[in-house]
Amino acid sequence: MTKQNIDICSQLIKNRRAIYPFAYIDKKIDKKIIFEILNNANYAPTHFLTQPWRFKVIEGQKLKELGNLLATLYKESIKNEHFSEAKYKKTLEKPTRCSHVIAICMERDENERLPEWEEIASTAMAVQNMWLTSSSYNIGAYWSSPHYMNSDKCSAFLNLTLRQKCLGFFYMGYHEMQEMKAKRTPMENKIEWL
Repeated sequence: MTKQNIDICSQLIKNRRAIYPFAYIDKKIDKKIIFEILNNANYAPTHFLTQPWRFKVIEGQKLKELGNLLATLYKESIKNEHFSEAKYKKTLEKPTRCSHVIAICMERDENERLPEWEEIASTAMAVQNMWLTSSSYNIGAYWSSPHYMNSDKCSAFLNLTLRQKCLGFFYMGYHEMQEMKAKRTPMENKIEWL
């Protein structure tokens, strides 16, 4: 790999940001690009080659159904004194502002040859590959993990099997936001050389 390629890779990593659905514009992502994003996810590290990541691509009318489901689950999960009409409305509308939403799922190894956290970590690395590929296309993305994502209703909507678990939703859409600076504390404060 050349120095120029390394610099491009470093810039892509450093420029990746969570871009929220309120910033998305009305432009659909081509299915070929969605497939490329998911295909790059498939090259994440995976112990014992379990490849635990599973993705459910939600588009079109299903986005509205997802919004209705998530808003209902939010309402059912919140006690009346903590219910926010604004949050309910935002939850209802958020998926419809997106080109696509991808349910991030993990399928547990049938023989449980490794701890569950390793399969969750592999799935998270697959999502990082998705995020970096999305960023290279100027596609905004945001990983949301509401506490009710593993309810029976959500599992039924996503057609999850008994060994599958939803780890969140990857909201996606084109945007026109300017480059934002990363908010990171110095790396020197996070390293101990032994």
